[in-house]
Amino acid sequence: MKIIISPAKSLDFENNAPTTIHTQPFFLNKSLKINESLKILSAKELSQLMKISDNLGYLNYERNKKWNIPFSLKNAKQAIYSFTGDVYKGLDVNTLSEGKIPVLQEKLRILSGLYGILKPLDLIQPYRLEMGTKLKVGKFDNLYKFWADELANHLNNEMKEDELLVNLASLEYFKAVPKKALKMPIITPVFKELKGDTYKVVAIYAKKARGLMIRYIIDNNVETIEELKGFNTNGYGFSETLSTNDELVFVR
Repeated sequence: MKIIISPAKSLDFENNAPTTIHTQPFFLNKSLKINESLKILSAKELSQLMKISDNLGYLNYERNKKWNIPFSLKNAKQAIYSFTGDVYKGLDVNTLSEGKIPVLQEKLRILSGLYGILKPLDLIQPYRLEMGTKLKVGKFDNLYKFWADELANHLNNEMKEDELLVNLASLEYFKAVPKKALKMPIITPVFKELKGDTYKVVAIYAKKARGLMIRYIIDNNVETIEELKGFNTNGYGFSETLSTNDELVFVR
């Protein structure tokens, strides 16, 4: 089983990771090409491109200028300890037992506009670049065209044809891994809240639930769809009636 998730906008590069074990991003040379396109943009141009504030535009202008390879523990940090958004709060990697970190490294993949696809212990430097950003890189008009089928092909090479891919990424990021290019079965867990007399996806809860699902998979060595259905953290339960062959719906 492999799990794919989105990165987070919020980062922590102030605190050291609890381990020095690290790996290098597979697509680092492609990341370099993207960074070259980012470095020529001013802070104002970044703000306009990413639709962010002037302060964030300047912050990322400075990040882009400082970004450089090779990566080491002196200038970079492991991805899983760097992202701090709601999904990562749900996962709560800092309380994961040391013996489970290799399992996490084997199963989890983080999609990224800059890095393509990351293993948890891959080193990264601070950045902000959402997959949906219309950044022109060489002859490519946006990041979807730049990455094309690269990420799907990478997963195909990593996985057996009958191995299960659990999609916990947002729609924006999953679009970078087109279903038609993938060889393995894909399951997308969906998390809904009871609002009145109907169940609805509430983004802030759904994001944290994705992290909780990752933690459930790692803690319980989950490998099958039937085992996935057993997810019952924080009051969620599997709904047979709301689920389909491709989507497992969990409600509370």
